[in-house]
Amino acid sequence: MKLLQSPISRRTMMAASAAGLLPAHAVPAKPRALALIGDRYHNPDYIRVSLDRLFQALNLPVDYTIDTAGLSAAALKPYRLLLILRDGMLWPGGYSGPDAYGYEPDLENKDEWPAAQSVMWMTEDQGKAIRDFVGNGGGFYPLHNASHISLSSKNYRDVMGGAYFGHPPLRPFEVHATANAHPITAGMTPFTVNDEQHYVDYDKDPGYVILESENRDGLTYNGRGTKSPAGWAYDYGKGRVVFTAVGHTIHAMWNPQYFEVQKRAVRWLLKDL
Repeated sequence: MKLLQSPISRRTMMAASAAGLLPAHAVPAKPRALALIGDRYHNPDYIRVSLDRLFQALNLPVDYTIDTAGLSAAALKPYRLLLILRDGMLWPGGYSGPDAYGYEPDLENKDEWPAAQSVMWMTEDQGKAIRDFVGNGGGFYPLHNASHISLSSKNYRDVMGGAYFGHPPLRPFEVHATANAHPITAGMTPFTVNDEQHYVDYDKDPGYVILESENRDGLTYNGRGTKSPAGWAYDYGKGRVVFTAVGHTIHAMWNPQYFEVQKRAVRWLLKDL
């Protein structure tokens, strides 16, 4: 089934055209998504492959970008949905690689290579642009480590709803729906992924939390226990926000239950569910 079906019937459109209200060829504009993806630890290629499957399933056009500096109110204007899957860091001095910890000591010119140092990229103006975009009716879908951006922008955190705390190494954990009923999680069954279990601080009404992650082997993280909020959904002004925490690996993104959650999340954000 396609994501959106026009609420305007063919008969209504023909009548409007005859009255001079619409050109004869007019059709309702299909919503378009913008996806800001990729960082040092998350290659944009696997993210795009993963999300292409999602947007194709929904018959929804999407534009991808890795340009953090280009995110602005003007850039968001053509879109109904903003998706972000990347963290809040840039590395202007360079780095060896996303997982270079075991390789850097073996560099031939290691004494000439500066220590990798990150800077946070989001400005408060950019955070405000997202806040206004959603407040005026847009949909916002931050995934996985997009919660990290909240550590550097109050405006972003206000609309996103929480902030990254940390995660253990890749290990299996369960994701299940909470007791808070929601169309995104209706009828879903718990599923297990081998992924980064992100622990996040959530700022809004607990009634909006729709997913929880839990390590069923009893493994904890930094005094946070075995569980963390793993997804929430709420109205924000005239728009909507959904966050889901799974997303470090493509096989986790394509877990059948989680893939269905993503599809429903996008539909709910566009007010088609």
